[in-house]
Amino acid sequence: MPDSPPTWPLGFRSTLFKAVIYLLLIGAIAQGAYLEAVYLPEVRFSELGFTELTQSLVLGLSCLLLIYIRHVLKVWPTVTLLLFAFIAASLVREQDFLLDREVADGAWQVIVALIILPSLGWVIYQRRHFLEEFTHYSNSFSFGLFTAGVLTTYIFSRLYGRQDFWRVVMQDNFVRVFKDVAEEMIELLGYSLILFAMIELLLLARRIHQARKQSPL
Repeated sequence: MPDSPPTWPLGFRSTLFKAVIYLLLIGAIAQGAYLEAVYLPEVRFSELGFTELTQSLVLGLSCLLLIYIRHVLKVWPTVTLLLFAFIAASLVREQDFLLDREVADGAWQVIVALIILPSLGWVIYQRRHFLEEFTHYSNSFSFGLFTAGVLTTYIFSRLYGRQDFWRVVMQDNFVRVFKDVAEEMIELLGYSLILFAMIELLLLARRIHQARKQSPL
């Protein structure tokens, strides 16, 4: 039976502290995009710009947190494996331009398949453990943030960034860069929510890990 989250109450101070940190991070990202637009006209909102590089950084940090949770804290191994596969695939997808140019056309798709298929196969094989772990994870704040991040990045940003929508809004004044900026910034917001979800999962996993050490044999 997988570890269930301990019922230790979260204090107001710790919750407020995390809220302030998340607020500051979101503010820093928005300010970074503003500075990119003002001072980096040559690369702004391109593959080498602040926004795109920050997307990769955020996804990379999320992957590292999941590796730590799974292999060091050893909490919910099948859930964390599936989360890692999803986020790592997203990270590879963000490098599509570089991989297509430096490796081969469609290289990112091969790498994503090599990440997703074995991970999904293992989760299916361990489906009983996955369902037990997911019962606990689905009731956590981390899962809520992760769901919000996925919906923001993979649903809303795609629909909001449709060229047809922006052509209707801007009509004869349509310029593609405005559409790209809006879509990329919303993607970055969604990825940031996913990072916050992994931070919350880390904090929860540490509580489970501490409870496990304190429980009698």
